Amino acid sequence: MGEAPKHWLDERCIDEYRPLRVIVIGAGISGILASIRLPQKIANLSLQVYEKNADVGGTWFENRYPGCACDIPAHTYQATFEPNHEWSQFYASSQEIHRYWKKVVAKYDCGKYIKLRHEVNGATWDDRTGKWRVSIRNLVDHTVVEDSCDVLISGTGALNYWKWPDIPGLHDFGGKLLHSADWDEEFDWTGKRLAVIGNGSSGIQIVPAMLEKSVHIDHYVRGRTWLAPTFAREKVDQMGKGLDNFSFTQEDIARFKDDPAFYERFRKDIELELQSVHSVTIKGSPEQLGAVELFTENMKRRLAGKPELLETLLPSFPPVCRRLTPGPGYLEALASPKVDVITTGIKQVVEDGIVTADGQHHPVDAIICATGFDTTFSPRFPILGKNGLSLSEKWRGVPSTYLSLATDDFPNYFISLGPNSALGTGNLLLLIEKVIDYIVLCLQKMQRDNIKSMSPRSSAVEGFVQYCDLYFQTTVFSLDCRSWYKGGTSDGRVSALWPGSSLHAMQALAHPRWEDFLYDYENENACGWIGNGWTVKEKTKQVNVDYLNYDQIDFPPLPLVGEAGENRALG
Repeated sequence: MGEAPKHWLDERCIDEYRPLRVIVIGAGISGILASIRLPQKIANLSLQVYEKNADVGGTWFENRYPGCACDIPAHTYQATFEPNHEWSQFYASSQEIHRYWKKVVAKYDCGKYIKLRHEVNGATWDDRTGKWRVSIRNLVDHTVVEDSCDVLISGTGALNYWKWPDIPGLHDFGGKLLHSADWDEEFDWTGKRLAVIGNGSSGIQIVPAMLEKSVHIDHYVRGRTWLAPTFAREKVDQMGKGLDNFSFTQEDIARFKDDPAFYERFRKDIELELQSVHSVTIKGSPEQLGAVELFTENMKRRLAGKPELLETLLPSFPPVCRRLTPGPGYLEALASPKVDVITTGIKQVVEDGIVTADGQHHPVDAIICATGFDTTFSPRFPILGKNGLSLSEKWRGVPSTYLSLATDDFPNYFISLGPNSALGTGNLLLLIEKVIDYIVLCLQKMQRDNIKSMSPRSSAVEGFVQYCDLYFQTTVFSLDCRSWYKGGTSDGRVSALWPGSSLHAMQALAHPRWEDFLYDYENENACGWIGNGWTVKEKTKQVNVDYLNYDQIDFPPLPLVGEAGENRALG
């Protein structure tokens, strides 16, 4: 008997795309964009999005603390295909951003793919079937259901697992204890003495938002930080806003709606400024050196009420080493006589307040912990890849990925906003869109080439990790400053940021390098993609010759003949 053939005719047409079942974890921005783009571009798709919360929106549903807002201009923080002319603030509030994404979900009918109050609590790859087995807990009736899919997409984001700070006696406090990521919207702080712990992005927004109604705020500052000048400052001034007024009037909004050319210019001008500052992240660059003086003068002006605070807050590290925020009103709030900035470490929390390391007792009615999230990228539930490999164990030392969106030994598993995906400068929303587009291209290839599973080669993952480490040595992100970019450390590996500019990421994600992946094929037939010699329309007797329609023909430009007889191509 001869050797069995390695390839055979698959009983499928060459353009007969096999069914794909896709599960997306999370209905934040990544999940919403996936629920728009995947049905639009993937044929024969079964899609399910599981969301643990009671509503869509991810971080913009969860974070409801006073002052919570986007720290880049709202007109750059929206889907490219769904511009919003009605932003009421230059830096939109979390509630307004949440309303925007709710409208997007309704407009594109994404809700039919989304199950709310369903929390994924485990996923295991089955190499035999080429599918993911996924365990989901219904948070209403607490039942556990099992689902399976060909492709699993994580859209949980990096900043969604909040934690209390490790302070002795914190939970023995007799007053109101709150965390910025678990806010009690019934809390009324009118006339109360408050302690706000932390001067990251949340703390910078909370202090000015709570100042007016409170009687006093003790603001506990562990590290120094830079406050950025206003983005698109000239554009804001041109609209008559001034530096301290970031609201849009009804007349502004009407002009955005009625004058498309004006709106396009406004939006593009802000986007251009956002995309033109990458050089400030490079060590020793003229822009980086100039930023120190620019930022210092900006902070000095805004702290005019308490000039002595400048030395307390001014960092020794350069701007952008930590996440930047313009923090409208923050420095001005610190200059208020109602605010005390406390840099002494906290020794313990007692029933009626906080005791600092110098032994001083600071009585307060409420403690607000603006102390951030777990930024280790460790999965919140077990994800097991080939041969039972745990993603948590794999990423224990270095959260290694290929282009931030996949990793070796985890077939058909894609990540939006995974390790090395965030941006120090530029447009993050644009990058999320490009990641979803990249995943779409991978799913299309799986269907077109009859691929059962795909995952990046280990050499491609190792190469990207090494590239990241080499690149960040040229940037200020690697300098000595405590940052969530480095997992909350001051000298750790930069594991959160994309290794380059926002525009660089767009180029890197535009055209997948298929040679960087490993593939397993349906029925182990690598030539199965060729099918059985037929197309679907031939089989169904719907043949047409639309390829001869003039709008389908690629007409080459005709050469022009110059006076000297030279050929010139049309522009």
